[in-house]
Amino acid sequence: MQLVCPACATKNRVPDERLSDVPQCGRCGGALLAPEPFALDDASFDGFVSGTDLPVLVDFWAEWCGPCKMFGPVFEQAAGKHTDVVFGKVDTEAQQELAGAADISAIPTIMMFRDGVLLFRQSGALPAAALDELVTKAQALNMDEVRAELAKHASEHEHGPGCDHD
Repeated sequence: MQLVCPACATKNRVPDERLSDVPQCGRCGGALLAPEPFALDDASFDGFVSGTDLPVLVDFWAEWCGPCKMFGPVFEQAAGKHTDVVFGKVDTEAQQELAGAADISAIPTIMMFRDGVLLFRQSGALPAAALDELVTKAQALNMDEVRAELAKHASEHEHGPGCDHD
């Protein structure tokens, strides 16, 4: 299993059976998995999302956002509950370039990635039960099938004007 350190962006190999041992980065000693979300920024986002073998759930938020403040505790509780998923947060005020690159137009926006593939994106807060269901579904996916379906779609469909999806 490969995990990216949120502190120094180093890729670390961790045996699956050691994931519950609170693995630490071999370079900086920082926690690779934690019961709370990691802060992500422009420098760490792409490497973190594409370099981590576990599902990665990201919350794009801002301090001034009322719905973000209400969703924050739900997201943090889910991080403590689902230790086999990496939870990250992007402060859209501090990371405006990243928010723009991710085409964030409303917050909170939740994105679920696995193996670097965007599986889910939704603007607006999710209730705890829906967040749990999202995690369960992402974990159950056969990513070889997902990649095959994406490749098939790309070969049969050209994105452009009139296209109603990403």
